[in-house]
Amino acid sequence: MSSTNVSILGHRTQGQDVRSNNVTAVQAIANIIKSSLGPQGLDKMLVDEIGDVTITNDGATILRQLEVEHPAAKVIVELSQMQDKEAGDGTTSVVIIASELLKRANEMIKNKVHPTNVISGYKIAAREAVKYIQENLSIKVEQTGRETLINAAKTSMSSKLIGPEAQFFSELVVDAVQAVKQINSIGDIKYPTKAIHIEKCHGGSSRESRLVRGYVLRMARVSQQMPIRVENAKIACLDFNLNKYRLPLGVQILVNDPKNLDKIRQTELDILKARCQKIIDAGANVIIATKAVDDVAAKYFVEAGVLALRRVDKKDVRRIAKSTGATLLTTLATPEGEEVFEPSFLGTAQEVYEETVGDDQYVFIKGFKNSAACSILIRGANDLMLDEIERSIHDSICVIKRALESGYVVSGGGSVEMGLAVYLDDFARTLGTREQIAVAEFAEALTVIPKTLATNAALDATDLVAKLRVFHNTAQTTDDPAKLDFKWAGLDLLNGKVRNNLTAGVLEPQINKIKCIRFATEAAVTILRIDDMIKLQPKQEELPHRGH
Repeated sequence: MSSTNVSILGHRTQGQDVRSNNVTAVQAIANIIKSSLGPQGLDKMLVDEIGDVTITNDGATILRQLEVEHPAAKVIVELSQMQDKEAGDGTTSVVIIASELLKRANEMIKNKVHPTNVISGYKIAAREAVKYIQENLSIKVEQTGRETLINAAKTSMSSKLIGPEAQFFSELVVDAVQAVKQINSIGDIKYPTKAIHIEKCHGGSSRESRLVRGYVLRMARVSQQMPIRVENAKIACLDFNLNKYRLPLGVQILVNDPKNLDKIRQTELDILKARCQKIIDAGANVIIATKAVDDVAAKYFVEAGVLALRRVDKKDVRRIAKSTGATLLTTLATPEGEEVFEPSFLGTAQEVYEETVGDDQYVFIKGFKNSAACSILIRGANDLMLDEIERSIHDSICVIKRALESGYVVSGGGSVEMGLAVYLDDFARTLGTREQIAVAEFAEALTVIPKTLATNAALDATDLVAKLRVFHNTAQTTDDPAKLDFKWAGLDLLNGKVRNNLTAGVLEPQINKIKCIRFATEAAVTILRIDDMIKLQPKQEELPHRGH
């Protein structure tokens, strides 16, 4: 008998080798961002292929810049992007937890625990953890109000560049999010973060940043003769060129008499004048165009006392149109072939004015009719600083949005992770199946967050985590009401002690923690399921034979 071996054009790795490879790759990624976790976390400098520098300690930004080849590491990078999109904050911790879960799972599998048992154990543990957070570790935002939101924003900023100015920026962010409050058609209260526009401005100290109840555009008006300020603005939003009319390509005109050339040129100007006049006659006194407004059109607008802006980003024009109630027009033509501009196309705002901030001109649009949009004008010394402040503010805005929409917050500083570790450790002992080991390992894996926080703050991690465990164990086993508050115990990294983080104001949205645990478990399970990897060889294209 002859056995036929099927050959695969490529490289195949199986079993334990694949798992070890995957876990090593994931840990390499986690180790890059491990030292950036927490208020004492350090920043990373990333230089891309053309020499652009990014300085940040936002996990998602660091991983987005990395060019990762390994397939399992790519899963982890996508995991941090997903956490950034869904929750806005907690991108570093989700990667660290996922990496720790994988590391422990790999050790269990080496000790002859089947991967299926590990996976089902992790899923049980994640489900119990989420249930426990919702039932025992959450505080309603309504009970505590604005102070809670400011504290949640401060916690999010504490690890960032603007940590020292957290009080100032957190009030700015809370005001911004509450300014864009909307009630949708079902009656739910929503806080659309896209309605908060962040504009960066060079120069000045970061404390000169301010919240503008309106929209800010970084540009000057088309002509210096236009009015600087327009009250009771009627805004036209245009998505076409206001240039001297030119005949389309491919149209040829034979001119017999040279005098007719001047007439053609005059008609081209008249067509433009008629267009501008239609917009002015409709009552527009502010024009925002995504494309060009040439000198001839500008002249007509100056004579009419209209403020015009050209080459505004389409994304900005759409937002302004939505907020002011204007219609963004791509043409003035109607189906009948005429050109019409109706007054109903105009949007309204209380005032539009130009102001010099730092070295640049900015146009402010305030007092919208429809929605409450607002802008945050960030000041800073250089581009690197402005970019990092923008990322920090974005994270904080997402945190406040999640806290307000989900309505619950939890205490931070490793408090939730430690509480879950103690609870799941006890819960594991109630299971009579093989999943018991996996649940216990899951509990132990969660302690990586307080350990990393302490290590980054140059403190003794073993000592602090042991003290924290005692507090949470007491809270979960005691009948004494006075000791129940121990469940809010977390790390105080400035003084190297354990304290009540609820009263200290270290708070995070509940949904961030829940999504963090769910996503980390899902990513770990996805990578654990892999036991065979086949890398196919690229097809080699044959060069055509040259005929002789």
